[in-house]
Amino acid sequence: MTLQLLDQSAIAQKFKFTTQQYHLMHEAGVFNDGDRLELINGEIKIMSPIGRKHATCVARLTDLFVNRLFRKAIIWPQNSIRLKDNSEPQPDLAILKFRDDFYEGGLPTPEDILLIIEVADSSIDYDRDVKAPLYAAAGIPEMWLFDVNKKVIEGYSQPSPLGYKQIHRYDEGDMLSMLAFSDVIFNWNELF
Repeated sequence: MTLQLLDQSAIAQKFKFTTQQYHLMHEAGVFNDGDRLELINGEIKIMSPIGRKHATCVARLTDLFVNRLFRKAIIWPQNSIRLKDNSEPQPDLAILKFRDDFYEGGLPTPEDILLIIEVADSSIDYDRDVKAPLYAAAGIPEMWLFDVNKKVIEGYSQPSPLGYKQIHRYDEGDMLSMLAFSDVIFNWNELF
């Protein structure tokens, strides 16, 4: 009997998936219903559970954006978007260009996205260090990151392949508006 040693580099390798393979795995039942997963740079990531503060913030934001942007934009809460052939994140909220078919023909792509909102309870580092650069590299014009623990909003704009060039911090009493709808103003106090 011969004992073969495994090549250590083979052990450390990760499998990379395309969005097509990811969808085939869903269809084949590889994942359980209700699994919170997203595809980031070819890797399937398990998303953090949604806590009470996170859920409340997403519900409040959804209500505000639906009321302010009714029939001007589509509010896309906690649904997948397609960035490239190996990334299909699920932002907490995506504000999309309005379409009568509500994107029935395919997931929204960067050209469709006006604003991404990520709400962080326990995932602030992941949202800031992994997802924000991914959105910037895809050319998404703007991202807002809500830290529900510190009650701070970070606004990211001017996307580039290396990340967003402009970062602005919003605190209590500040006013915010989207680049795409500068006349629609939000007060920090109503967002938290």
